[in-house]
Amino acid sequence: MATLYTNGQIALPAQLCQRLGIHDGDALDVSEEAGGILLRPLAAAPLPKYEARIITDPITGLPVITLGPDAPVLTSEQVAEMLKDFP
Repeated sequence: MATLYTNGQIALPAQLCQRLGIHDGDALDVSEEAGGILLRPLAAAPLPKYEARIITDPITGLPVITLGPDAPVLTSEQVAEMLKDFP
C-alpha cells in the first residue's frame, strides 16, 4: 500500500523500495496503464568501479576495507542509515 498526500507526493513501502533498490531522490517514470498508475525506476548512471583491498588501519591497527584514494568517504551517519534496516 502507498499513501498519496495532498501535495501529490506518494509514500512507498520501505520494503518495496529496498527490494527494487530505489532510494530517496531517485527518479521514477510515471505513466498511466490499464486504468492504473505505473511507476518504473529510471536507469541510473553506472557507478564508478573501485578496487577493494583489505589494509591495516594506521590508527587502530585493525583490518579495514579500502576502495582507494578516489573513493567517496562515508560519514558515520551515512553508515548508520545504510545499516538501519539490516537484520
